[in-house]
Amino acid sequence: MSTVFDCNDPDSHAVGVQAAVGAAKAGRLVVLPTDTLYGIGCDAFDSEAVAALLAAKGRGRDMPVPVLVGSWHTVDGLILSVSQTARDLVEAFWPGGLSLVVAQAPSLSWDLGDTSGSVMLRMPLHPVAIEVLREVGPMAVSSANVSGQPPAVTVDQARDQLGESVAVYLDGGPAAKAVASTIVDLTDTEPRILREGAVTAAQVSDVVGVDVATLLR
Repeated sequence: MSTVFDCNDPDSHAVGVQAAVGAAKAGRLVVLPTDTLYGIGCDAFDSEAVAALLAAKGRGRDMPVPVLVGSWHTVDGLILSVSQTARDLVEAFWPGGLSLVVAQAPSLSWDLGDTSGSVMLRMPLHPVAIEVLREVGPMAVSSANVSGQPPAVTVDQARDQLGESVAVYLDGGPAAKAVASTIVDLTDTEPRILREGAVTAAQVSDVVGVDVATLLR
């Protein structure tokens, strides 16, 4: 049976974070607040848990699961080669609403879906998410909703859609921005915005030195 913890209450917060960490390490699913939307997540290196996450969302392997990290430095072990553009974007917008699609390190033993050798990474700007990530490590996290339904901006919306498929729900209150992250693809010679969201194309352009029209091509 799933449990909801109110992370705005100090006592429930501490217990809830540890419950979420324990659940993730045991291969179960958790829902946690982020700075953009609520996310459903698991240990990124547990392929069975990732498969369960995709099943809970009703989503196929053709839509691989993004990965959230708890610190800047984690990316060095996950990316094939960290370009200067990637570092500039990380320094400018992490933690925050920017996701980076990069070539993953070939040595990684995870199965996030049909990734074609790439991975989408983000460090969220939310203290509860960071606490969980720093204890679990990289987590596969997707928006906390059934595929095709509106993304959850409250824990109740997430629970209504995902129900008992999730072991632990962490309630951090309504999502602060209630908008998806911006996705920048760095797998080609020039960066390209795949989705404009919490970070504007103009903000990305200022950092990478590429005009907005080219970023949105």
